[in-house]
Amino acid sequence: MKTKLFSSMLLLSTATAFAQQHEVGLTLGGLFSQNRGIPSNQVMLSAGSALQANYGYRFLGNHVAALYGEVHFLANPQRTVTSLNQASTRDVATLYVTPGIRVKFAPRKALSPYVAVGGGFGDYEQSRLRLDGQPNGAPRQLARGVFDFGGGVDVRFWKFIGLRAEIRDFYTGSPAYNSGIRGGQHNVVAGGGIVLKFGGRE
Repeated sequence: MKTKLFSSMLLLSTATAFAQQHEVGLTLGGLFSQNRGIPSNQVMLSAGSALQANYGYRFLGNHVAALYGEVHFLANPQRTVTSLNQASTRDVATLYVTPGIRVKFAPRKALSPYVAVGGGFGDYEQSRLRLDGQPNGAPRQLARGVFDFGGGVDVRFWKFIGLRAEIRDFYTGSPAYNSGIRGGQHNVVAGGGIVLKFGGRE
């Protein structure tokens, strides 16, 4: 009896482990430029590069769809600011960390579209100087909450390596522009790269 019970538990644990699926996505993207504020006090935030990493863990799924938990990282070293208001912050650096969930459709096919949603932490680093070259009165670091959503597609490429293209919107509070601008800000990024899969099979 004990032998049968042990064998059943071993088979169950083996099947569970075999069904696990880990993904690590590494993508390079671009944050879109945008204008904020009224014309008389408008701030123009430039486009910028986005270095992204994504870890996903498949909790369950079949040939129709799969559910993943994920953590998404995005870092941007600099987006420059242009404004007629010379007291504005000169540039902004960005970091987002957003846990969330992802639903992938047709995970065993060559093309697998997905949608993702999450939320977490955002950090903005404002420049030390204003546009006019004077010391910036805005805080050097500013923490914000982040809500992110988007979608993309994974493409089978070779063995455990795939290709990924996606677009996401990170909605946050405003950076400290030092120009009186408040409210939420959309930060849209489009990117592409590779995805590494291990720890099981589709």
